[in-house]
Amino acid sequence: MTHDPHGPHVPLSPATLAVTAGRPPRVQGGPVNPPVVLSSTYVNQGVTGPGELLYTRMDTETWHPFEEALAALEGARHGVVFGSGMAAVIAAVGDVPDGGAVVVPRHAYQVSLGYLDDLAARHGVDVRRVDIADTAQVVAALDGADVLLAESPTNPMLEVADLPAILTAARERGVRSVVDNTFATPLGQRPLDLGADVVVHSVTKYLAGHSDVVLGAAVTRDDETAAGLRAYRTLHGAIPGPMEVWLALRGLRTLHLRVERANASAAELARRLAEHPGVAEVRHPSLPGDPGHERAAGLMNGFGAILGLRPHGGPAAADAVVAAVRLWVPATSLGGVESTLERRRRFATESLTVPEDLLRLSVGIEDVEDLWADLDQALRAGAGSAA
Repeated sequence: MTHDPHGPHVPLSPATLAVTAGRPPRVQGGPVNPPVVLSSTYVNQGVTGPGELLYTRMDTETWHPFEEALAALEGARHGVVFGSGMAAVIAAVGDVPDGGAVVVPRHAYQVSLGYLDDLAARHGVDVRRVDIADTAQVVAALDGADVLLAESPTNPMLEVADLPAILTAARERGVRSVVDNTFATPLGQRPLDLGADVVVHSVTKYLAGHSDVVLGAAVTRDDETAAGLRAYRTLHGAIPGPMEVWLALRGLRTLHLRVERANASAAELARRLAEHPGVAEVRHPSLPGDPGHERAAGLMNGFGAILGLRPHGGPAAADAVVAAVRLWVPATSLGGVESTLERRRRFATESLTVPEDLLRLSVGIEDVEDLWADLDQALRAGAGSAA
């Protein structure tokens, strides 16, 4: 159980919860950090009682501190850690019936979209892709649907949804609502407070934060939903290794510091990029002219650390920028301490409505002046090579 230095009735800030949640009981001579238990099986005979450990595919104590800490940050009753973000997404979406319907942003994580396309091909599921920023369009698509799988901001276009409105509409229609909160993190928004049934994360990204583990997680306030998520994890073998979960918990301790630094740097870089002669368009909700600015300012705590950038010169210029950076790392994924960038349409599976020249930038925690100097020289070099 988490030690609360202020007692059970005084709420702690998210920054404090990131540090304190999931700690062992405070006892004389006890450890400050939870231990890693590396065992595939447990001593167990006869009928296994409630809470007794049997076999690590079913449960292990090394998962619990991370699950507790993430649930605390998201305002959930239950946290369930998975072997990958996609395992969490698939478990949270649940059993969509043959011929059922799922509403999803037209711009979303490409593997989530690929999974839904597979459901469409094999089970006749109606995948309704919508502009998640168009509330009326989303609400209309929810009629007769089984699941809403939302992202806000979206990957990679950074569209911002009116989550309270669309989650309320989903609940009124009996539609299961799942929000992928990877980009915003629990520090940026808590979708369960806004009406979501389940929130999922790619723990690989900001929560773990060091580009060294692949994990996912789901949180919920509903007991039955949590039981279903755990049953899926057990039956499908979608389990994480104990060492990876322990590393994720260690990363979570600095989440608030990393997010604060990365968000501030992203906003500063967006402001400068908007005035750069080599840039045709920059997307970041912090910019007053960004389509998602007003909504993000009202619904989110901060604007995130992902940028969308389109240089003058089209895809060739975008590729030249990626080739010219020296500090930024050309790589996929995001949310690590290091800053990364990539041209998203290099993947044939990316949404065709994503511009071919769009660069997705994940801002890390390096010095912002160093990041800017590297981007500036790369943009100038890219413009020259594409000319």
